[in-house]
Amino acid sequence: MKEQIKHAWVHIRRSPYQALAAVMIMFVTFWTATVVMLVALGMAAILKYFETRPQVTLFFNDQATEGEIEQLEVKLKEDPRISEVRYVSQEEALKIYQQQNKNEPLLLEMVTAEILPASLEISTTKIDYLSELAAKMKKEANVEEVIYQESLVKSLQTWTKTIREIGSVLLGFLSVYSWLIILIIIGMKVTVRREEIEILKLLGASNWYICWPFVGEGVFYGLLGAILGWGSGYLVLLYSTPLLVNFLEGLPLLPVPFWTMLILLGSELLAGLVIGLTGSLLAVKRYLA
Repeated sequence: MKEQIKHAWVHIRRSPYQALAAVMIMFVTFWTATVVMLVALGMAAILKYFETRPQVTLFFNDQATEGEIEQLEVKLKEDPRISEVRYVSQEEALKIYQQQNKNEPLLLEMVTAEILPASLEISTTKIDYLSELAAKMKKEANVEEVIYQESLVKSLQTWTKTIREIGSVLLGFLSVYSWLIILIIIGMKVTVRREEIEILKLLGASNWYICWPFVGEGVFYGLLGAILGWGSGYLVLLYSTPLLVNFLEGLPLLPVPFWTMLILLGSELLAGLVIGLTGSLLAVKRYLA
């Protein structure tokens, strides 16, 4: 095995520019994969965060009694689409208003609990239920206004779907391109050493002995490109985390858990192994018949 690894390293050193080209394209592929996966995970986390927050708020008019509100609350809790219902009284609404405007004393002077409406804050099990639920609640008696961030929710869903689709197409294209580069480079090296391979076969060398240096070279390109792509993507994430934390204030997305990055690294190493292994094996296959 040591001798075969040595042979693989000799193959790499003999053609440094080809090796650099293979590693660079693998690096670009896995750097892109790291960025796309992190963005997709971030968008999924944002959607999940909004799914756990009050998404539809019902404001009641002055004629609504506590009994009527409680009756509607019980009715909503029986709906399987709804995960949580929270009642906000006028007094609690005043406290929330005071907390939100504590630095604006002029806004607090004329506001009392009597002029603020009681409300129900509703969270659904899926964001897809928001529109249907909001339309239904508008027809309820004593409901003066129904508020939910329809444009924000639809934008998040659209962006998440778009990122996944574009990311999948881009990663698919780069993966195939990387695989073809490995196939071409290893194929060129096999062609150059065709006579050497024929001599080894005449001397009784096994197919595995002949192909291992080429296969090892392809695997090396795949694994090194995966490590470099993941590492550079992780460095960019770490460097930009303080800026992103300020930009995404209130959203508990950062820092990204290290175990998440380890899972991502493992996935990319596996992908790099498959690309390098299959590409190099196919390149030497026709010479081992």
